[in-house]
Amino acid sequence: MSRSTPIDRVLVAIIGRALKAITDEMSVAMEKTTRSPILCEAKDFVTGLYDAEGRMLEQTENLPILSFSLGPVCRHIAEQFRGQVYPGDVFFHNDVFSFGNQNNDVAAFMPIFVGDTLVAWAACKGHQADIGGAVRGGYNPNATEVWQEALRIPAVKVHERGELRRDVWDLIFANVRLPIVEEDMRAEIGSCAVGERRLRALVEKYGLERFTAHKAALFESTRRMMESEIRSIPNGTYSGEATVYFDGRTPGSRYRIRVAITVEDERVVFDYSETDPQTDGFVNGTYTSSASATILTFLQMVDARIPHNQGIIEPIEIIIPEGTILNAAYPAATTFGNHLCPPNADAIIRALAPVIPDRVTAGWNNLLCSLSTGHDPRRRDTYVDILFMGLKGGSGATSDCDGYDHIGMIDASGGLLDQDYEMFEQQTPHLLERHEFLTDSAGAGRFRGGLGVETRYRVGGEKTQLVVFGDGDAEPAFGLFGGQDGTLNSIALHLPDGTVRKTASKEIVAAVPAGTGYVQQAGGGGGFGPPHERPAETVRREVADELISIDAAGSAYGVVIDSESGQVLEAETAARRAAMAAAASRRATED
Repeated sequence: MSRSTPIDRVLVAIIGRALKAITDEMSVAMEKTTRSPILCEAKDFVTGLYDAEGRMLEQTENLPILSFSLGPVCRHIAEQFRGQVYPGDVFFHNDVFSFGNQNNDVAAFMPIFVGDTLVAWAACKGHQADIGGAVRGGYNPNATEVWQEALRIPAVKVHERGELRRDVWDLIFANVRLPIVEEDMRAEIGSCAVGERRLRALVEKYGLERFTAHKAALFESTRRMMESEIRSIPNGTYSGEATVYFDGRTPGSRYRIRVAITVEDERVVFDYSETDPQTDGFVNGTYTSSASATILTFLQMVDARIPHNQGIIEPIEIIIPEGTILNAAYPAATTFGNHLCPPNADAIIRALAPVIPDRVTAGWNNLLCSLSTGHDPRRRDTYVDILFMGLKGGSGATSDCDGYDHIGMIDASGGLLDQDYEMFEQQTPHLLERHEFLTDSAGAGRFRGGLGVETRYRVGGEKTQLVVFGDGDAEPAFGLFGGQDGTLNSIALHLPDGTVRKTASKEIVAAVPAGTGYVQQAGGGGGFGPPHERPAETVRREVADELISIDAAGSAYGVVIDSESGQVLEAETAARRAAMAAAASRRATED
């Protein structure tokens, strides 16, 4: 910080809010100009601003797992192309072995100059509908190395000094199946152009020296806020574990994520050194995706008002040795890596729940997802669809709030509006038959978990292929402090010949006949606190709304409801709840 530049604390706040407004505008521009439902509906992208060295200025985090994946790449590009960055340049990048997080998540970066000085970068990263590799859509459960998954794009200029490098552009998109990807990457460039214009105007308004000094003050203020949050956690080392189920190759295989979290005054260290080695399949993560998962989980436990810039991550150290399942070594397959966030988050929550019980959630529903692809005879074209509406289970409850219904896994929460019903039927040849909350899916508790959903559609079109990936059929979302677990996920295919096939959690179903009934259940989140302490009237209302069955009201919550009148039977309820409280007390004594 320049000693000659006085710091105006009000201006620090103004600049911080202005940066956030810019990334929000970039996000809106991206949403309104993309064509793939993965982007324009599910908003599977992030927009951000970074300083000349690649340090985060601010970002808009539509999908949490992408949130902290742009900064490392920006620093990499700034260093690799030092002295070769010019106004009008645009870079593309997705390479997981140079700080990318997932092959399908392709980023665009645009440098921002004021005069001849590089002052910042605008960036946008989104999940593309295809990125080459062996399987349309990018998810290949049979992959054992990166080349079977995707086209690798190390940092490369696609525009130089404002001119399109047509040879580079054509080389990239000749290796991508769907033309929509080319159009969506143009939308990413447009989003960056919005950020470039707005940030340059902001710097010109206040002057480069003043902006730079107040940027440093913003970083410092944010760092102090995060340090204050860490100081509120008792010093010590806390350990947590979680399990990853089935690597896609060896039935029954399991891998453990182990984290030791050391809190020492104003710093916190997440050490994954005891995590299991990488797999020989596609169930592996990259350092960037895993570190992003760690940060987004921890941020849920601190003051949500802290700005998201470089200062927020400076007091956090993350150790993930290469060769572990969370940081696979080259040339491993790693497309599943983003989806290792839920078990990673589970390990962190289990570690910190005993010391900050009022700042954690119970377990969130894990992922079980399907990607359908094939030929749509109405449009005479191919399509790729990730069924976002079907995969969104419930979140875990907290010490004073029910979990969110139908929000999705912890790394990709987005909620009900991630996929419009009519758009689903326009973009695919399938016919949606049902999409509704799943009764009794939420883990019971003083505060219940969020509800999951059931989704049914009729398969249409030709050459339909399903790619199934996830972990959510093996272990339900866990309850905390007496709360109960949520329910498991499942996907079943009701074939035209009357047979029913339940899919594995990682597989390619190569030829699904037209007319097949697709049925998916996404489970609920875990409950928090003893269920018999939930207000009986709340339980009664949820029975009336068919969120909880009469049987579950009695067995899980101890609320006895008359099946004819729908009213609570007070005496029977009091007796049952007293028995539940006594049983819980005995268990606590035994533990």
